[in-house]
Amino acid sequence: MNQVVDIVFPKGISLVIKREDLLHPLISGNKFRKLKYNIEEAKKQGQEVLVSFGGAFSNHILALAAAGNEYGFKTIGVIRGNELESAVEQNPTLFQARKLGMKFLFVTREEYRTKTNAEFLKKLQNRFGDFYVVPEGGTNELAVKGCEEILNEGDSQFDYVCTAVGTGGTISGIINSSFSNQKILGFSALKGDFLSDDIRKFARKNNWELIQDYNFGGYAKVNEELISFLNELYQKTAIPLDPVYTGKMVYGIIDLIEKGYFPENAKILAIHTGGLQGIRGINLVQQKKNRQTLVYDF
Repeated sequence: MNQVVDIVFPKGISLVIKREDLLHPLISGNKFRKLKYNIEEAKKQGQEVLVSFGGAFSNHILALAAAGNEYGFKTIGVIRGNELESAVEQNPTLFQARKLGMKFLFVTREEYRTKTNAEFLKKLQNRFGDFYVVPEGGTNELAVKGCEEILNEGDSQFDYVCTAVGTGGTISGIINSSFSNQKILGFSALKGDFLSDDIRKFARKNNWELIQDYNFGGYAKVNEELISFLNELYQKTAIPLDPVYTGKMVYGIIDLIEKGYFPENAKILAIHTGGLQGIRGINLVQQKKNRQTLVYDF
């Protein structure tokens, strides 16, 4: 059952964080939503193997491994960076995914860029047999259908709905199921204008805006200001946020509140899309650089 945390600001502005991260301990947040109908489709097709793609600390890879373990599928993760093959035990994401039964194929970054090509997929089929492909990040039409279930009738009271944006599937589902009084704000977790085009592939309404001012330099990039913000917020609210997606979103929302972006008495709903497993990876990187880490873990 989802939980919400209400944070009140001056001028009557309120922020509610919807805890989608609590849907499942491993198939967390938007990954649960994105995989729901893909799992159903794989079963309809009689498939027994799920294949997908991701990087060193991919939320999607771990969620897929957990889904395969829970629903009776074999899982194969095509991992970007062949140097990771000898370091699985030092990588908390990949190590846990392997414990859940996932098999890996490590490829170079150059080869990874060809992962959607027919020739590459044919090589995978020759090696692993028949399988059901879940796209990198999980976004496709079925994923968007699942994300359309994030909002419910009780959420119609909110004027703004905010979510982090990675591949565009989650925000597209939220846009499609949003209410007529709402504006949807997407906070980009990475650099690039291409995200707007990705969202337009699936979104059926125009009541949205993509905000790109809070990516902190790019995907999985963090700095001391962001880490300090997340630690302080956790101490005040006991809400753990990951620094790759939801942490940047909430930082952006509060900064926009302080800058007067939202009107008086605005009601804001922020979707906590999970991703907490990535905290361990970020903390490992921060420790190696002798920098501040998050005070909470997953």
